[in-house]
Amino acid sequence: MALRTGDHSQAATNGLKEKVLTLDTMNPCVRKVEYAVRGPIVLRALELEQELRQGVKKPFTEVIRANIGDAQAMGQTPITFLRQVLALCVHPDLLNSPDFPDDAKRRAERILQACGGHSLGAYSISSGTQLIREDVARYIERRDGGIPADPNNIFLSTGASDAIVTLLKLLVAGEGRTRTGVLIPIPQYPLYSAALAELNAVQVDYYLDEERAWALDVAELRRALLQARDHCRPRALCIINPGNPTGQVQTRECIEAVIRFAFEEGLFLLADEVYQDNVYAEGSQFHSFKKVLTEMGPPYTARQELASFHSVSKGYMGECGFRGGYVEVVNMDAAVQQQMQKLRSVRLCPPTPGQVLLDVVVSPPAPSDPSFAQFQAERRAVLAELAAKAKLTEQVFNEAPGIRCNPVQGAMYSFPRVQLPPRAVQRAQELGLAPDMFFCLRLLEETGICVVPGSGFGQREGTYHFRMTILPPMEKLRPLLETLSQFHAKFTREYS
Repeated sequence: MALRTGDHSQAATNGLKEKVLTLDTMNPCVRKVEYAVRGPIVLRALELEQELRQGVKKPFTEVIRANIGDAQAMGQTPITFLRQVLALCVHPDLLNSPDFPDDAKRRAERILQACGGHSLGAYSISSGTQLIREDVARYIERRDGGIPADPNNIFLSTGASDAIVTLLKLLVAGEGRTRTGVLIPIPQYPLYSAALAELNAVQVDYYLDEERAWALDVAELRRALLQARDHCRPRALCIINPGNPTGQVQTRECIEAVIRFAFEEGLFLLADEVYQDNVYAEGSQFHSFKKVLTEMGPPYTARQELASFHSVSKGYMGECGFRGGYVEVVNMDAAVQQQMQKLRSVRLCPPTPGQVLLDVVVSPPAPSDPSFAQFQAERRAVLAELAAKAKLTEQVFNEAPGIRCNPVQGAMYSFPRVQLPPRAVQRAQELGLAPDMFFCLRLLEETGICVVPGSGFGQREGTYHFRMTILPPMEKLRPLLETLSQFHAKFTREYS
């Protein structure tokens, strides 16, 4: 029963004051947000780590967090030149040290000259330091074979995620059947479902084809679009290339077909290209949406709206914690672009250390620079090891009965399909868990291996998967894969 005013003050006097913010009164959209990559299974992994530190006996000696693409947490060594330039920018007194190469010092001095008060501690402009945006534009031009890029169309961001959410905020409008719908791939990176839930937008699922190595099929896009138009207004199409969690790399022909589809159906394209340096499979190659769009010519070049995203968190860099990234917008309405600038300004500016790292990534040492040989050797070593891990992961999983893994063509993850016995599915339902969550929790409790259930990314009804990063060092990866395969066999026997 509702309390009268006098009753409220009496309740306060008795120490029963009601909280203003409760689960019932909070933003209901936030309650709907789920982010599997750091969800319940990861919280349990943290508890297990704490128990191990306290001396609690477990059937394993460490928790291996294969749930997230965090390269340096998995032991990857930072690229020397990136950290040298960052250290010099953070602590300019080091510019006098003989321990740093001249090209790193020149790069740091150039960046500091572009900072307010010549200090990294000053705010940059909201879209990011002008000099760094110009360097990003030159990088895009080199990557795309000379196709021009305008620094005014480039916005630096707090990792790619921040820029993706900004674009979604601009796109979401309408109510009821006119509410914005966004087509996202299934399986998807949970940032998209989480952001759409928070913005109260409509998630429109299109399924990648697991039988064809997670290929994208325009007929499936059309099916999803036509069904969605009954209850929302689809306005954007998201592509993740190379794929997360699925690791596929789109062919040029596929990208052209997607661009034609988006143009014909009036959809804004969001190209998540943060894994563009991570392509391993023979015959696979990264093609940027911007390049393909431009080379397709009219009417697409001048009219199809596109935002493409990149980051320092992935690739060979693995600098996740510094939160550096950018978005380039193409053919965006000029007035909307001003609104985007306004929205960015509310957040003041992206972290300046992340901007510095981004600058070094987009303009690495030239062949004539003293740091060139070491930089190239370190970069090649990281990518070669990732390619070997991708092949090993596919091989070991496909040797295990009941596990099937598509080729890891790119990115940093495998997304194998697992067969789960009917009794295991029934037990999971009794516990109120998704069957693959039940499997992954048991895996964690018995082996210390932390992976993310496929249900957190989306999957076809009746199929079960998990996402596992390929980042653990090689000496840990093979035993991890074998332990996981053996656990699946034991789990299958137990519930058969």
